[in-house]
Amino acid sequence: MTDPTVVILAAGQGTRMRSRTPKMLHEICGRPMIDWTVAAALEAGAGKVVVIGSPDGALDGRLPDGVVLTVQPEANGTGGAVLAAAGELNGGGPVVVVNGDAPLVTPDALRALVDAHGASGAAATIVTMVLDDPSGYGRVVRDGDGDVARVVETKRAGDATDDELAIAEVNAGVYAFDGERLLDALGRVGTDNAQGEVYLPAALALLREGGARVAAVTVDDPSLLLGVNDRVELARVRRIAQQRIHEAHMRAGVTIVDPATTTIDVDVRVGADTVIEPSTFLRGATTIGERCTVGPLTTAIDVTLGDEVSVVHSYLNGCEVRAGATVGPFAYLRPGALLRERSKAGTFVEIKNSDIGEGTKVPHLSYVGDADVGPGTNLGAATITANYDGRTKHRTTIGANVRTSVDTTLVAPVTVGDDAYTGAGSVVTDDVPPGALAIARARQTNIDDYAARRRKPDPQPS
Repeated sequence: MTDPTVVILAAGQGTRMRSRTPKMLHEICGRPMIDWTVAAALEAGAGKVVVIGSPDGALDGRLPDGVVLTVQPEANGTGGAVLAAAGELNGGGPVVVVNGDAPLVTPDALRALVDAHGASGAAATIVTMVLDDPSGYGRVVRDGDGDVARVVETKRAGDATDDELAIAEVNAGVYAFDGERLLDALGRVGTDNAQGEVYLPAALALLREGGARVAAVTVDDPSLLLGVNDRVELARVRRIAQQRIHEAHMRAGVTIVDPATTTIDVDVRVGADTVIEPSTFLRGATTIGERCTVGPLTTAIDVTLGDEVSVVHSYLNGCEVRAGATVGPFAYLRPGALLRERSKAGTFVEIKNSDIGEGTKVPHLSYVGDADVGPGTNLGAATITANYDGRTKHRTTIGANVRTSVDTTLVAPVTVGDDAYTGAGSVVTDDVPPGALAIARARQTNIDDYAARRRKPDPQPS
């Protein structure tokens, strides 16, 4: 069978979201809503994915490469949306139609629909689900052979009989069609309804009238087809998507101690035997190796962690931490920070755009910005690289096996050679040769009897 063309309906205005952000671009676990449906279609084996957008251009330039964006010029219903994509449909090949605001649909569900449609020989196959409360959904009426006789809409009083309203099987809004028959039927669908729109389900009735079969596939998990119309429904869908992500990681060998307090975006990758502690948030394109411990109370955004890394109670953004390194607690690693193997960024340490050498330790209370630090170095407490002069950022170079004492400030641009030392409280403005000790502070002066002098009363004015 020819690979299906998947048409994604995404032209709705989403006014109930009460947002300046178009509904289809609201994020769910790190991915815009429309991208979830597109990803499911591509993974299901779609030969072409066509997204139907609105004339406002909200989706222009926002879709993955290779996805076709077609505009529905007027809001004339789901059938009108499909007709807007008529030029993209491949003759008689299968056409799958799915709503863009149903981001929980899975590749497996789409494949099952396409397979069932191909096996049935029907002109159309619809996805149905059985609900405890089917209110608001179109009811699926079957004939004696089990095929779909019609879909009865229930939007207005009187649309359906009491017997039809008692049916629990509903139309889920996902369809597979023979492409040519679909376009022919849609061309004959009228607009004689309350909204004056072209309804896609009306094409099913025309296909039946022409003697064609309309089959159905029932899904067991109704959450697959939950829609999003407002932020309450967005939160509901997000919870389900997050649960799926957690379960996939745990089945792959990751321990998530408390899923209820843990957020993991869809594109995050985590290696086996890693432990994610409570209140940890892994976002963006974060990649974590094996046998790591991350958290508690840790945020990692677009971060790469090697194997056996420990990050405790810290905030990491756009950085890389290599194998065996340790971070935190209360560390802040900013974009461009690189911690090489077995290095350390300790308590209340901030590192930005800096290369921290293998085995080097920045244990506590330090800021390292725009610096290159060699291996085996130890930066004492309150070591600061003064990298910004108000106009330009300057770089600091610190060699291998350097020992800076507490409260050392390195005023960039400056170089500290291998095996060098600094004295406590030094403000280093000149390069330090390899193996040297740099002391850059005022000489101490003790004033005898100072306390007693302060206790003497001030002389009275005459």
